[in-house]
Amino acid sequence: MDPSKAAVSADRTGTAAGVLLDATTDAARARYDELYQRSLSEPEAFWLEAAERLDWTRRPERALELREGSSFTWFAGGRTNLSFNALDRHVAAGRGDAPALIALDERGGRRSLTYTELLAEVERVAAGLRGLGIGKGDRLTVYMPTSVEAIVAMLATVRIGAIHCVVFAGFGAGALGDRIRASGSRLVLTTDVTYRKGKDIDLLAIVDDAIDSGPSDVEHVVVLRRSAASRPPRDIEMAWDTFIAAGERHSGAVEDTLAEDAAFILATSGTTAKPKLAVHAHGGYGVHVASMGDWVFGLRAGETWWSTSDIGWVVGHSYIVYAPLMAGATTIAYEGGLDHPDADAPWSIIENEGVTGVFTSPTAVRLLMRYGEAIPRGHDLSRLERVVCAGEVLNAPAWEWLQQTVFEDRVPVIDHMWQTETGGPIFGNPYGYSLLPIKPGSAGVALPGVDADVVNPDGTPVGVGEKGVMRIKRPFPGLIATLWGEPERYVTDYWDRIPGGYYVGDAAHVDADGYVWFAGRADEIIKIAGHRLGTVEVETAFLRHPAVAEAGVTGVPDELRGEVIDAFVALKAGHEPSDELHRELLQTVRHELGPVAVIRHLSVVAMLPKTRSGKIMRRVLKAVALDRDPGDISTIEDEGSVDEARRAVEEMRAGIVT
Repeated sequence: MDPSKAAVSADRTGTAAGVLLDATTDAARARYDELYQRSLSEPEAFWLEAAERLDWTRRPERALELREGSSFTWFAGGRTNLSFNALDRHVAAGRGDAPALIALDERGGRRSLTYTELLAEVERVAAGLRGLGIGKGDRLTVYMPTSVEAIVAMLATVRIGAIHCVVFAGFGAGALGDRIRASGSRLVLTTDVTYRKGKDIDLLAIVDDAIDSGPSDVEHVVVLRRSAASRPPRDIEMAWDTFIAAGERHSGAVEDTLAEDAAFILATSGTTAKPKLAVHAHGGYGVHVASMGDWVFGLRAGETWWSTSDIGWVVGHSYIVYAPLMAGATTIAYEGGLDHPDADAPWSIIENEGVTGVFTSPTAVRLLMRYGEAIPRGHDLSRLERVVCAGEVLNAPAWEWLQQTVFEDRVPVIDHMWQTETGGPIFGNPYGYSLLPIKPGSAGVALPGVDADVVNPDGTPVGVGEKGVMRIKRPFPGLIATLWGEPERYVTDYWDRIPGGYYVGDAAHVDADGYVWFAGRADEIIKIAGHRLGTVEVETAFLRHPAVAEAGVTGVPDELRGEVIDAFVALKAGHEPSDELHRELLQTVRHELGPVAVIRHLSVVAMLPKTRSGKIMRRVLKAVALDRDPGDISTIEDEGSVDEARRAVEEMRAGIVT
């Protein structure tokens, strides 16, 4: 085994204390630093070399082209296509018989397609789209679960130069309708039901309400029916088979798209709670996710990779669909609850499918931690090589449970950070290039091309270990260059918020080794009597108590101290709320953070409001704590969790100890 790939343990303070020899660690860091520094000192040559990962019908002559104001583009003049790079080139290279996609669901369903078979399906759907008059530049909405047909639809859309807007198949009619209209979609692709924790969730009723709620450009709704109990077809509706038949006289050939042509639109929530439509292009996005897939995740041809996300999120786009297929890997798509029908489900998938790499969220890790380590220890996980996490900070207790308790330091568990707007990772540990010591709770180091620093609101850099706001000083290929239909908002929200660069929106500090520690959103820092505490710091302190599975905190106004903390915790199985536990939790936080962490209210809840990508929606916690309207909650995985948090606060206010 390459010693640079050895698992690294760490102590509770995040000081590297691993199995690597100092010389090996120094060599690994020097090797990575050389790559990173070259990406900043020679960006043109560096990114043109990285672009060689893709096949081009016309190679770009330059990497970054800066335009007026904050406008820019990558690989101008080059021509490439995401679908071709994901499928055609592997078939042409003689790898058509290799498995490309394995689709699983919580009911035991399994469907496997080779690269040749997946390409054929994509060509059929591409022809069907053309048969309905969909062509280059047209938008369509995909409102489907993570399934073969949904992934085929995504690949077929970009194949013909059209633009997909995938909407998580759990959003309500309001959120779906807003995205259909904002994107100007001419077509909606959906299923009648999706599977979620043993239930058939009706999607058609949501689509009906979304279409009926206001005028749109939608001409057809194509429905893949899976249930005999779903409602009869409506006038605007077309059956999936009819849609495919419409393409029989049309071509499924790939469109020769420009590198700067839009490939997809994906909504992301803003601080105003109004979703923004991020736009990613074939060239820059493709180069970024393929490069980071190699440098950070070590994606390779022939391996079996499972990202537990949903195609409705950027992780699903980048690391269920595009990057694994571009690498020639076998990618697993899973529909359903991760712990359904029981907590054995994810571990059984890893064992039965021979999974070598897993991408999951800290939320999922904490969910599995609630069930204990005996379950994973009952499975053969010997082929698993690495686990990567993103979505929220992977708190040290969750990291320790997974890497040290479950994997006994055999498998590295690696945190990293990115956004919908960046397409792929921007901070992380370069496992695929040169694994560095892991510091639990840190997102790792800045990745190639990401020229970042931590600054005060006026743009002045802060010192080592000092909290500030994360800034990126120059564009990189994965970074969006506009918002769909809102170019002015793009500049205002990202480039005018802080002098000298792109506003990431997160509070952080950088330690002496260059590792980045995120403390939460910049507008979520809690200021108590002049002291600044990150929400993540407080939540991590709660997780130090063995009864706590998840924690979410928010700052609330206080006349004396400026702000204090309202906290919400979910307990592990086998633990119940009590006065004694309440005291222990407060003592745990005081022990970890000192008396500065003043907690006004502590509530035990069954679940926290969070998105499917794993982010705790702290503005919802704040709204509940202050009895305000939480605003747009369409990205919340389970809107009932808002009611759960509100109920806990109401009970607490009524004097009921939770």
